[in-house]
Amino acid sequence: MKIGTVRELKNHEYRVGLTPDNVMAYVKKGHQVFVQSGAGEMASFSDDEYRLCGAVIIPTAADVWAKCDMMVKVKEPLEEEYPYLRPGLILFTYLHLAPNRRLADALFSSGVKAVAYETIEGRTGSLPCLRPMSEIAGRLSIQEGAKYLERPFGGRGILLGGVPGVERGKVVIVGGGIAGTYAAKAAVGMGAQVTLLDISLTRLVYLDDIFGTSITTLFSSETNIARSLAEADLVIGAVLIPGATTPKLIRQNHLKIMKQGAVIVDIAIDQGGCCETSRQTTHDDPVFILDGIVHYCVGNMPGAVPRTSTVALANTTLPYGLMIAETGLEKACEFNEGLAKGVNIYSGTCANKNVADSLGMPYTPVHEAMSYPLSCASAV
Repeated sequence: MKIGTVRELKNHEYRVGLTPDNVMAYVKKGHQVFVQSGAGEMASFSDDEYRLCGAVIIPTAADVWAKCDMMVKVKEPLEEEYPYLRPGLILFTYLHLAPNRRLADALFSSGVKAVAYETIEGRTGSLPCLRPMSEIAGRLSIQEGAKYLERPFGGRGILLGGVPGVERGKVVIVGGGIAGTYAAKAAVGMGAQVTLLDISLTRLVYLDDIFGTSITTLFSSETNIARSLAEADLVIGAVLIPGATTPKLIRQNHLKIMKQGAVIVDIAIDQGGCCETSRQTTHDDPVFILDGIVHYCVGNMPGAVPRTSTVALANTTLPYGLMIAETGLEKACEFNEGLAKGVNIYSGTCANKNVADSLGMPYTPVHEAMSYPLSCASAV
């Protein structure tokens, strides 16, 4: 198979879909890899490194798109990339389609086979290709939130860890998944007072065992959310329903009960955000202030640390990419149910139920779209 990767066009997105080590792995299996010149530069991977690992360096993105059978990216295609989509092309990347109807329509009409990292499932229902970026976004949410709590950025002027004789900052995390857990780790490490809310009592028991008395865990009821928001200096929105639009748990009327200069970091913004007043921002204009509350809603937070993020992402996506390259997408999905759940759009059909429901599109199960029988497929 011919594999390609290009420079990302999203604002301040410095990650790249393939590392030189990935290239070597594909080439060793007999595949060709085409890399746009400079694609990995901002993640500290040079063209020479890719070339030494067997890649063919191509000057333009258009030529890479035209040559490859599977395009491996990091972020969803932007509008200027829509013309490159074509029937039969396998697009392997983060898609986050629920809040992006225009992209969904472009994928739908192009005939492309679009596999989304964020809905691929592991054996236990985990999201292995989303996990590393959730870990990074969770840690970054505290780092960025702490910065925007500083008064010059519009914040309350709070130091999260406090100093002797002064109360520590209060961090509220809504959602106890991977991003929320890693946000809690970072906040505890900074010395903040941490409250974490989730609707799963099983998850809360697990987190209570992990953190002990370092954090307070609460069931995510309307009352507990409101009470916690009223006391918070920094709020982290870390809610996720795979493939679906994020529920709005932090509503506009909540802003009125929050402290002036408090900060909301909405990690869930890729799926629409869990705060009603959130709107996606970029690294060069990351915050806005509404009702006295600072909102940080950058849609590609891990792009700020591209070397770490690229390697972490590549470690998890490579086995699935090799599986697709070795057998073709259809065979790979037939024998791997977890990968099949990553197929969002397939040749003019929507093959993921959460995505279909969020967008109001007709849903066709992936095995029907690909015309293979349900078998002993297993997730890895």
